[in-house]
Amino acid sequence: MTKTAFITGATSGFGKAAVQRFARAGWRVVATGRRADRLRSLAAGLGDSVHVAAFDLRDPAAMQAALDALPPAFRDIDLLLNNAGLAQGTAPAQRASLDDWQAMIDTNITALVRLTRALLPRLVERRGAIINVSSTAAHYPYAGGNVYGGSKAFVSQFSLGLRADLHGTGVRVTTLEPGMAETEFTLVRTHGDQAASDALYAGAKPMTADDIADTMFWIATLPPHLNVNRLELMPTSQSFAGFQVSRDQ
Repeated sequence: MTKTAFITGATSGFGKAAVQRFARAGWRVVATGRRADRLRSLAAGLGDSVHVAAFDLRDPAAMQAALDALPPAFRDIDLLLNNAGLAQGTAPAQRASLDDWQAMIDTNITALVRLTRALLPRLVERRGAIINVSSTAAHYPYAGGNVYGGSKAFVSQFSLGLRADLHGTGVRVTTLEPGMAETEFTLVRTHGDQAASDALYAGAKPMTADDIADTMFWIATLPPHLNVNRLELMPTSQSFAGFQVSRDQ
């Protein structure tokens, strides 16, 4: 039986790699994102196994319209992969932009919750699965991580709550929490400064989008009686830092 995955944030990075990984393995894929041109380009190389839906997740009406317009072959969702996320700014809280904070909350929390609730009846009917992409930032704070880390902590806790609520339905819920990975996401986070983006990885070997997509596929194709509750991934070059100590107060 051919399964269907609904993947958000499919125009680049983890999402794009996931669309390719699942489609090439024989899944049908609904690929969503804001940039229609990128979605069309992605689908062109994968044939009719991919349906693209260009809309802004933060727009409830656009989201619902996209769900209502799914072709019959793509309506039975077996996997929701909530990958779309946003990191705006790296300023400390006292200088951060409220607009940046709101954009992260709207994307990383509100949109994810709204889409999940919309698709839950289908997922329960299909005894499907949910993979929510969080981050190591959900557990390990860093300067400038403020609302981004907080939003990802919400994703991790929300996933555990979903798992409890869906007990007995057969629906699996996993939080995937990647650490350092080299994707377009980092370039955006550094305000398009390629040198700054490259400097983050100098001398290290970060994870790739394909590494994460392969992990997503592994989770999704485990036997149905197994559930990965939470999976944290880091490259071997990354580990844990010490506490900060200020001695000049």
